[in-house]
Amino acid sequence: MSCNTFTLDDHRYMARAIALAKKGLYTVSPNPRVGCVLVKNGKVIGEGWHQQAGSAHAEVNALAQAKKQAKGATAYVTLEPCSHYGRTPPCAKGLIDAGVVKVIAAMVDPNPQVSGNGLAMLAQAGIETAYGLLEADARALNVGFITLMTQQKPYVRCKLAASLDGKTAMSSGESKWITSNDARCDVQQLRAQSCAVISGADSILHDNARMTVRWSELGEIKHHYADQQVRQPVRVVIDSKNRLTPDLALFDTASPVLILTTKLENRHQWPHFVEHICVKQSQCGHYVDLSAALKVLADKGLNDVLIESGMQLAGAFIEQNLVDELVLYQAPKLLGHAGKGLVNFSHIDKLTQAKSLHIQDVTRVGCDIKIVAHFIHDNVKIEN
Repeated sequence: MSCNTFTLDDHRYMARAIALAKKGLYTVSPNPRVGCVLVKNGKVIGEGWHQQAGSAHAEVNALAQAKKQAKGATAYVTLEPCSHYGRTPPCAKGLIDAGVVKVIAAMVDPNPQVSGNGLAMLAQAGIETAYGLLEADARALNVGFITLMTQQKPYVRCKLAASLDGKTAMSSGESKWITSNDARCDVQQLRAQSCAVISGADSILHDNARMTVRWSELGEIKHHYADQQVRQPVRVVIDSKNRLTPDLALFDTASPVLILTTKLENRHQWPHFVEHICVKQSQCGHYVDLSAALKVLADKGLNDVLIESGMQLAGAFIEQNLVDELVLYQAPKLLGHAGKGLVNFSHIDKLTQAKSLHIQDVTRVGCDIKIVAHFIHDNVKIEN
């Protein structure tokens, strides 16, 4: 099993498989987004994608469309077909039973239960296999899944919004709205892609925030998904001092909420979808240890995490090198020196301690600028 010289047709069919996988961007988390195309005699005979966690995988859906025509076909799959029994049977076995003669995977599955085993199962059955076609595109679809499988931690994004002079609010705290409606729709899409959204008790109490995905604000994509199709991320609140109360708007929506604290208290009757978890204290005070908090999420399989919080919590995550990616929206406004800053760093007071980033993308969203950048941590090489 090695990278072959792929043809233009191979690239075309795999590009279609990746496009299919993207259809699961807002629905399958925390499972990986996967697409599959079946081709026979130069004609597409079946297509499928993984539509929801626990439902049929991409290969199964493509085979169901192709039916008996699948015998003698080539399968283009964005992720190595699984080889183990989970909530669904192994896709590798399904391809074998259908009589597929060749399987091209964009990438090997990073899941230790599968990694290489699916392709080996296919090869042992006499099916020609190859992998590595459009691998970078396939990996970009599932950075959270890959990070959890290879590093046992979630992939962490931090979303921030500010004026051009880096201010997030007026000195009074007024901040609605610095960025445009287009930017806020974009944030809703980012939230909808995430397994979990993290905020702090300060932000929840100040804004009475719900932290939900609002289908009506999803912009163009709401035309492709019904309201009930778009999954709600797990809402995670860092509440070291147990200040949240059940009457907050956060608890109006019956979707999972994790409250992470350093000391459990039983002062309130919480809704059934709320889970309180005690996390060890940080070394610098009576606060939740943020590394331990991310470990809790990883243990629950939450692999793609978005931080939406105030300057204190966002700064703490960044200062402790726990953030992989920054998504910054900047509005064409100037708030002046008295405005509130972007992040608060407790222990950085020299330029040599500044956090460095590699800018990946700069785009316009409405009238605002959207910057996507990756943090450069020690011993991490950034590839263009």
